[in-house]
Amino acid sequence: MNEADQHTTETLDERPTRGNRLYPRVTSFRSRRGSLTDPQQQCWDRRWPELGKEVGDDPLDVEAWFGRSAPLVLEIGSGTGTAALAMAGAEPEVNLIAVEVYKPGIAQTLQGIERSYDSDAPIENLRILRGDAVEVLEKMLTTESLTGVRVFFPDPWPKARHHKRRLLQAPTFALIADRLKPGGVLHVATDHADYAEAIAEVGDAEPRLARFSGTAPIGLERPVTKFEDKAHQVGSAINEFVWGKIGA
Repeated sequence: MNEADQHTTETLDERPTRGNRLYPRVTSFRSRRGSLTDPQQQCWDRRWPELGKEVGDDPLDVEAWFGRSAPLVLEIGSGTGTAALAMAGAEPEVNLIAVEVYKPGIAQTLQGIERSYDSDAPIENLRILRGDAVEVLEKMLTTESLTGVRVFFPDPWPKARHHKRRLLQAPTFALIADRLKPGGVLHVATDHADYAEAIAEVGDAEPRLARFSGTAPIGLERPVTKFEDKAHQVGSAINEFVWGKIGA
């Protein structure tokens, strides 16, 4: 998640989580509800049927959803969509799927897409999945289907007893590595020093990933969101990591 006062992960209203192969099931997101304003609901009604889907058990037909074949990028925890909208607009040649659970944040993203239709550069390459990103990776995407994965400011779960809830642990790194094409990249940013150390250690231990250097197949320039700006204001360092899938 890239904005406001939230980290990347929120729950789906009161929907129960389901077990899967990775977790038996400890979720990596906080329980939080949010209602839509009237304009958000109206935009949701207009755009969600075309641009959004609930996370489910069936594999995605990505080409049918986007109406084309193109490199596919997954952003996990898109918040209100600041980064997703900016990066989709900067990379019209890429298909971008943003995963988020917080409905008002998704609604703001839909509003951003809709506003772009009146501009000279309409955003036509962004789709949204609402639900658990781990289930997306496990059930909806296939091996070597992704050119890139972005995880910006995931919830750090700072208390030691909650570290098991952190998204970026060894099983998730392994799953991301499996879903990346050879030469694809995983781009991570966090403002939490302890989590950054854990991310670096676990990411470097994944045998199919190596620290990336050279020309990336996707853009690595992130917009500075409100959330990140607050981190700068309180003096929090931003730690950024890019790994590449070995075998290109």
